[in-house]
Amino acid sequence: MTETTTAPGTSKVAQAIAESRRDGAGAVVGYLPLGFPTLDTSIEAAVALARSGAHVLELGLPYSDPVMDGPVIQAATQRALAEGFRVRDVFTAVREITAEVDVPALVMTYWNPVEQYGVQRFADDLAASGGAGLITPDLIPDEAASWRAASAAADLDRVFLAAPSSSEARLRQAVDASRGFVYTVSTMGITGARTDVDAAASTLVARLREVGVENACVGLGISTAEQVREVLAYADGAIVGSAFVRALAEGGVPRLSDVAAELAAGARVV
Repeated sequence: MTETTTAPGTSKVAQAIAESRRDGAGAVVGYLPLGFPTLDTSIEAAVALARSGAHVLELGLPYSDPVMDGPVIQAATQRALAEGFRVRDVFTAVREITAEVDVPALVMTYWNPVEQYGVQRFADDLAASGGAGLITPDLIPDEAASWRAASAAADLDRVFLAAPSSSEARLRQAVDASRGFVYTVSTMGITGARTDVDAAASTLVARLREVGVENACVGLGISTAEQVREVLAYADGAIVGSAFVRALAEGGVPRLSDVAAELAAGARVV
């Protein structure tokens, strides 16, 4: 593996998105829950996802009350918890994944596990394992002082969410607090593949541009290469989750690799 060195204070994720724009249309951010169906298989799957074309990895920390996740992801995280997944396993997984592939790995987690573990301790352990930062779906910027301080001290990215219902002030907060990208929610509600990516996504990205966003990545509902291509016509990244989790559940790592390659084709200029 050829390693890319990143100077302190530079976002690994932003760098990867910039490189994807130079090479094609934009970035594919690929989500998988850690620990599903087992810890070892989830590590193998994440490596395969990166090797099949994902520019950024979003690794889910299984949580007992995943209120924003759809049924496919909920079932996977419940399986991981039943298999005995623990918070400390995140750092083992990230360390092994980043030793194999030079793709930035963000952890997606609800805030309670981080707070219970210890905010600075979590940040330090994530950085030591090679992680790039956190996506925190239930943490809003004006309640994130401890995470903003800890992530700055550990040189980690912070990804906050923006939704179509967000006011201009909230959008500005998300842009100012985030490092790496702003997670742009394309539709209201829970995650899950949909037939059409909502038109609200392009409007929301335009609103984020107006308040100075560097990178806006669109998630919730993207499941085809055509949808990836559609999203990357106006956004910097397309976030794919349920489609990858379903592929892993139905056909293991080989099927996941095939689906990832298919969707990654949407990020290339034709």
